[in-house]
Amino acid sequence: MSNLDDFRASKINTWPIVLLRVYTGVFFAYYGVRKIMGGFDGDGTVGFLNSPNTEGMLGFYRPIVEHVITPASGVFAFLVAWGELFLGIALILGLMTRYAAYLGAFMVLNFWFAKGQGVLDAQNHDVIWFVILIVLGALHAGRTMGLDSKLSGKYKFLA
Repeated sequence: MSNLDDFRASKINTWPIVLLRVYTGVFFAYYGVRKIMGGFDGDGTVGFLNSPNTEGMLGFYRPIVEHVITPASGVFAFLVAWGELFLGIALILGLMTRYAAYLGAFMVLNFWFAKGQGVLDAQNHDVIWFVILIVLGALHAGRTMGLDSKLSGKYKFLA
């Protein structure tokens, strides 16, 4: 096979990764912007943590919520809103994708722990996003039609 054939084959085989990366990025960027523009603040965070959504909160996670997150709810609201936006932008552009995906997986894992839903619970979308973000990070999804592929020669931490 020539190099051109190899190039075409690689693009055909990796387009689903690009589609998944960009879709996931749009999803998180959209909800980040919604939170930022909608005034998501510490009261919203505390309201969520005290809602019926979190009645099944995992036992080990409750002290973290009560002693760390609730007292600093404004800081955590800021981190969630802007974290979602920056995660989305990074995934859309394919920039620092591995780092963004793993940090996003950590954020989603915290949502999952707060809700306390089971892995196979039909309403548990957090586990789906967690798996998607882990897969995107493991596959170096930014190397496929993303800025990571363009910048990895200059910046080794992107390789």
